[in-house]
Amino acid sequence: MGVPARLIVCERTGRWAVALRGESAFAGVRVWETRSLAECWKLLAESPCSFLVAELTSANADDLLRRLARLEREFPGVRAAVVARRSLADHQWLVREAGAIHFTCSPRQLTPLAEAACRHLCQVEVSEPALSERMWASLPWEGR
Repeated sequence: MGVPARLIVCERTGRWAVALRGESAFAGVRVWETRSLAECWKLLAESPCSFLVAELTSANADDLLRRLARLEREFPGVRAAVVARRSLADHQWLVREAGAIHFTCSPRQLTPLAEAACRHLCQVEVSEPALSERMWASLPWEGR
């Protein structure tokens, strides 16, 4: 079983992570930052129910779209949002078609993204059984 769900931000500069930390919905939520999609996918493998915020750039567009298209198969518990500079706004429908649940080009308009991430993280946290419940469930006899 993986580690608890994380809020993972994959971007080159850190500007989106800073903006997300400013959202009141994320009070007390740790933001895990990665600088590459490969590093990000390693974190997702460790925590397969996380919420991913990935930055779309002209350099990573093909790789990100391929990975988003495989995301549901590889990590069915993960939800992903994509952020990008305004010059890439016309890619919105491509990333949504590939599996992103949200897309934005404005660090000042992150409230809907933050709300979606918090809903996901709360649902995952609630549905995660306690260690004692997992242990009882793994016993070969009917216990309790």
